[in-house]
Amino acid sequence: MNILILGGGGREHAIAWKLKQSKKVKKIFIAPGNAGTLTIGKNLPVDSTDFHEIKTVCIENLIDLVIVGSETPLVAGIVDYFHKDDFLRQINIIGPDKTGAQLEGSKAFAKTFMNTFDIPTAAHFTVNAENLAGGIEFLRQQTSPYVLKANGLAAGKGVLIIRDIEEAENELKLMLEGKFGQASNQVVIEQFLEGIELSFFVLTDGESYKILPSAKDYKRAGEGDTGLNTGGMGAVSPVIFADQQFIQKVEDRIVKPTMRGLKEMNIHYKGFIFIGLMNVKGEPYVIEYNVRLGDPEAECIIPRINTDFSDLMMATGNGTLSEIELEIDERYAVTIMLVSGGYPGEFKRGKKITGLNNTKDCVVFHAGTTTDIETEGIKTAGGRVIAVTAKDYRMDGARNKALANAEKILFEGRYFRRDIGLDLMNYIEKY
Repeated sequence: MNILILGGGGREHAIAWKLKQSKKVKKIFIAPGNAGTLTIGKNLPVDSTDFHEIKTVCIENLIDLVIVGSETPLVAGIVDYFHKDDFLRQINIIGPDKTGAQLEGSKAFAKTFMNTFDIPTAAHFTVNAENLAGGIEFLRQQTSPYVLKANGLAAGKGVLIIRDIEEAENELKLMLEGKFGQASNQVVIEQFLEGIELSFFVLTDGESYKILPSAKDYKRAGEGDTGLNTGGMGAVSPVIFADQQFIQKVEDRIVKPTMRGLKEMNIHYKGFIFIGLMNVKGEPYVIEYNVRLGDPEAECIIPRINTDFSDLMMATGNGTLSEIELEIDERYAVTIMLVSGGYPGEFKRGKKITGLNNTKDCVVFHAGTTTDIETEGIKTAGGRVIAVTAKDYRMDGARNKALANAEKILFEGRYFRRDIGLDLMNYIEKY
């Protein structure tokens, strides 16, 4: 079969890498892709929100399956576009329809969904310019720290956690005034939940579902979870505290009600459901939904999936997911993200990357890279540049392999956190 992957980051490279291992996959196209995906399939200079051009690509390349990597085209309605087109509706596409994509595209929609279907989440209040006074009143009823979330998509940067009430009130006003553009025309104020975060992944064909490996990602730029929030500085899978008892709670209280809600609302959903969770004294609460695989979690969990990934994707599209057996590698996976100096603030692109051929016993996924035609070299093209993933039966073994290989990859301003997974290592020692 011929497959088109929409996106150009580490998540899409990981998906392409996994699909390449299947004997059933003939050709892989990635739009727009990066320097890493270029070694796996054919990169296409197509914007993932240019639906007309995507249709042309599907026709010209006899595409059988489309995997939507990022949330932007899903929120823009690419699945609806496919279903309404006489030619495209014959092609399986992985992702929810436009209404389902609002679970990620609108924090307010997601909160209403959770409330409607009795899914445990933090207390919250949605505020806009018209009810600012009510928002400030709700904010003052909370205890520090204060959580502010831009309602719309903000490239992973629309969440603020602030300890000072006056600063929180000021930031709320700035957000409503356009700090994150249209994404913060509405802001969701949340009760702060004290606990340990983890990412929970479900794959569904609209009827049945498979629970994929869990992961814990690290959002803060600095070691010790300090500094600004980023798109993710690394990840670990599995999450040691997410034992079978906890997973059962998540399935009963969150996954099943979510599936019921999707059906009752007649939402067409064939794809990944990312559930951001907080483990509060052993009880799971939903922080957020995403409607695709996380990044860098994808680079961490996909290497642990032993089942033919093309079989999983086609079964999802065909509605036969219940017939597939999901096999998971028992080993730990640790992913370390190498980022550009200054990220998530201002950073420079176009820095030459060396050492990529010096790595061993790991997988290197490209996130923000490009190929320089003149020098035939690979250069940086984003804030998050390279993800290094290693596996081992011991978490410290996986960590050590990932760290050793991360050290070998060099570019000017390169930075990575050396404490990814260290908190979980301490958890293992403690319990």
